[in-house]
Amino acid sequence: QVQLVESGGGLVQAGGSLRVSCAASGRTARNYYMGWFRQAPGREREFVAGVGWSSSYIYYGDSVKDRFTISRDSARNTVNLRMNSLKPEDTAVYYCAASTGVSRSAKTYQYWGQGTQVTVSS
Repeated sequence: QVQLVESGGGLVQAGGSLRVSCAASGRTARNYYMGWFRQAPGREREFVAGVGWSSSYIYYGDSVKDRFTISRDSARNTVNLRMNSLKPEDTAVYYCAASTGVSRSAKTYQYWGQGTQVTVSS
């Protein structure tokens, strides 16, 4: 079992920055590929970024590339997502998730956090 807890969401103006974090616990948490997804009302869950256990296999969704940065501290079992140049369309609930393989598909992730709200005002 892997438990995931997100933190750091909030309200920010367009053009601003925010960081969300995910704390993973469980005996094998560090073996999982970690991803960030987001879901806005009425929309499907969208892949944002993912990172492997050794900070390898880093991928980003097209809509956040060059604005967001994912990082992983394997010693502390945390995954951070730094979001710069935020836009109103980035408003969503952001979820941390863990998968046994490298993936952009939400269907392949076995464990999910409860989510943290990010709201970007125009």
